[in-house]
This record gives sequence, C-alpha cells and structure tokens, in this order.
Amino acid sequence: MNFDKQGQLKKLSHEQYEVTQNAATEYPFTGKYDDFYQKGIYVDVVSGEPLFSSEDKYDAGCGWPSFTKPIEKLKYRRDQSHNMERTEVKSPEADSHLGHVFTDGPADKGGLRYCINSAALRFIPYDDLDKEGYGEYKKLFK
Repeated sequence: MNFDKQGQLKKLSHEQYEVTQNAATEYPFTGKYDDFYQKGIYVDVVSGEPLFSSEDKYDAGCGWPSFTKPIEKLKYRRDQSHNMERTEVKSPEADSHLGHVFTDGPADKGGLRYCINSAALRFIPYDDLDKEGYGEYKKLFK
C-alpha cells in the first residue's frame, strides 16, 4: 500500500505502479526529477521511506535522476534482464524497485551512480521537511 509519513493512504499512478512493483523503467529524459534541483529529500513513493538527498544529486546526462549515495541503506539485487549485467536498487522496507546502481559515478564522491526512476520518488522540499514529518533529515544540508 502507498502511505505517506502521516499514514494517509495514497494511490499510485499506472507508471508509479509499473516501476515500483513490476520493475519497469520510465523513458529517459521524461521523469519529473531528471532536470530538477530543488533543496530537499526524495522518498519512496510507495512507503515514504527516505532515500536520497538533493545534496547528493547530480546531472549524469543519462536521462534519469542520479545520486552519488543514498540517505540510508538500500536493498540490492543482481539483475540480468535485457541481456545486461546490472545491480537493481530497491527500498529497504517496501521493496519498491527504484532503479540501478552503476560504478561510473563521480570518483571524488565514491564512484557510484544511483540511476533512479522519477516515478519511484516523491520529493519533499527542505522547507516542508518538518511539516511532512522528516525534520530529522535537515541535518543533511549545509
């Protein structure tokens, strides 16, 4: 089920459902967070679990939101679909498919690129963190 931090039931769009539950991938350069650089955090659209900070987001030019690291631990699974060798990234509690992690990220930031579907994310602006129940994550910002 899709609940926000306050326990309110939310409905997933068709795309959000296909991405998070069936490991679909949105088309490159179509997601709402690809070219999006506001200050805040990204949470799992299904469960509200904190996933990534805007402080760790960068433009990898790949067509999906890219991050150098997650806020907290994620789940990883070997993915050999589409005749490719990849590592799938999933949210720890809801087990939502988020995207994949690659080793071609910025070397000075650890070398990882978390390539994430916008449809798997909900953005919480910095100024709304307290109101949305995520005030503890303000410490991530300078």
